[in-house]
Amino acid sequence: MLKRFIFWDYPRASWQYDVMVGIILIFVLCTPRGWFRDQPRTPSMSSVAVLPAEHGSSVFWVEPELLAGLPAPQQAGRASEYLRKFTKRKDLMVTRVEPIADSEGETKGYMVFAKP
Repeated sequence: MLKRFIFWDYPRASWQYDVMVGIILIFVLCTPRGWFRDQPRTPSMSSVAVLPAEHGSSVFWVEPELLAGLPAPQQAGRASEYLRKFTKRKDLMVTRVEPIADSEGETKGYMVFAKP
């Protein structure tokens, strides 16, 4: 019986086939997320992209959700925190943050310029 179970040797629509499908569904739907270390992604890691830069500087694209609601003077500080986590470089210093807006004035993201 174990050999037939391992090789899935039951015809469709038999009760054994239905039991195996039921066991698989219960496993998939009821398994705790922590068993597989499947955790939501950290927004700071998935919302930052490295862009090509010149002359030893670094340019990053930052999604607007990370800096939303912050006044302009505080954006550089928050961007520095996120970029230090993203790059794992503690010497990274943000020089300026430029909001990028679409034709309707909605902020689509930020260009963050940094130097090591």
